[in-house]
Amino acid sequence: MTASSATPSRATAERRRAVFGWALAVSVYLLAVLHRTSLGVAGLLAERRFGITAAQLSVFIFLQLGVYAALQIPTGVLVDRYGPRRLLVVASLVMGAAQLLFAAVPSYPVALLARFLLGAGDALTFVSVLRFAALRFGPRRYPLIVSLTGMTGMIGNVLATLPLALVLRHAGWTTGFGVAALVSLVAAVAVFALLPDNTPAARPVRGVGDFRAGVGSVWTRVRGAWALPGTRLGFWVHFACMSTTTAFGVLWGSPYLVKAAGLSTAGAGTVLMCGVIGAGAASPALGWLIGHRPVVRVPIALSVCLLTIAGWLVLVLAYADHPPTGYVVALFVFMALGGPASMTAFALARDYNHARTLGTASGVVNVGGFLATVLIALGIGWAVDAQGATTAGTLRWAVLVAVAVQAFGTVQLTIWYLRVRSFALTRQQVGEPVPVPVVRRRWDLSG
Repeated sequence: MTASSATPSRATAERRRAVFGWALAVSVYLLAVLHRTSLGVAGLLAERRFGITAAQLSVFIFLQLGVYAALQIPTGVLVDRYGPRRLLVVASLVMGAAQLLFAAVPSYPVALLARFLLGAGDALTFVSVLRFAALRFGPRRYPLIVSLTGMTGMIGNVLATLPLALVLRHAGWTTGFGVAALVSLVAAVAVFALLPDNTPAARPVRGVGDFRAGVGSVWTRVRGAWALPGTRLGFWVHFACMSTTTAFGVLWGSPYLVKAAGLSTAGAGTVLMCGVIGAGAASPALGWLIGHRPVVRVPIALSVCLLTIAGWLVLVLAYADHPPTGYVVALFVFMALGGPASMTAFALARDYNHARTLGTASGVVNVGGFLATVLIALGIGWAVDAQGATTAGTLRWAVLVAVAVQAFGTVQLTIWYLRVRSFALTRQQVGEPVPVPVVRRRWDLSG
């Protein structure tokens, strides 16, 4: 065999190992999304099982996604230090244990502890998968891989809608959540045994001095990432695009479709699944597009946000308490595109951050969408309780919380988009390279 033929063979083998490793890593993320969104179809069951109100139900999501958002930056730092394999194994073990606890306990306080642990395990997954992919795929393939990762997560969402709803209905609460827990524990063994990871063992922390130096290094990484306009733009893209679709996917989608739109529980699950399937189908095309034409990625994200906000305003203000089913279904399916559109945020993080701190930057960006989701999930619960009960009328006005949060994020997205363009134009004028060349428009900021 000649050297010229051996080199392509090695390159092909490397690509195959990269794809295999990504597939194994992303399977943990798929399970994390299944666990995360399981209350989207079990919310009404949870109210009955634990004897709780809508606001108390919202606390499950507040706690689960709150700890998820809070751990994104530490996760980014940890994956930079310890590598994705170690974090994915820990994530699978913690999520499996949390779902076992949630399946078994009848007590609301202990169930809250289970969702807290579930959020902690979930927090370790997505950024770890992105870190693995960023080190093994080039800049043109990376957006596609990120979109495929998001699409795979949506398969977990599909599994958490209709199939999980059927299991919960026919096999019961304990069996349904127990099976989900067992699969996560099996995934931990598979990742530990099979996932390639060349991250060297981190130097152990010895004494208070090492600990203080480590904390100082974390803050330096976070400040450095946050100081970059591209990271800020990524944060607000994630915040605005992901907020409404995730809040309805993990908690309020089924109650709204049943109580406000008049669908059956199975019909609501079907609508949510259609949205997930539509978003999953759009993900590869969107990933390919933003990888080959990065100039369109922020305008696409902005368009999805604006149309979603407009769609909800029409639904709330024009159709009162009897919204047409066709319009509601179309809105839910379109709203789900916020998921794949939010993946744009991680391409921005990769463009503007050094590879050795990419995990930290991705963690910073990932906080955005989950912070917005927590605000919406909790805010809708408070708004419903303030009006007395979960009815069509109370939900109609409560969803304006989602509109307000997404609108705020969209304004910030627009501001930072203009600032990033100004930053890029300034660098281009002095002959410095920029990740995405910009052509000046009349609406650009001066500078």
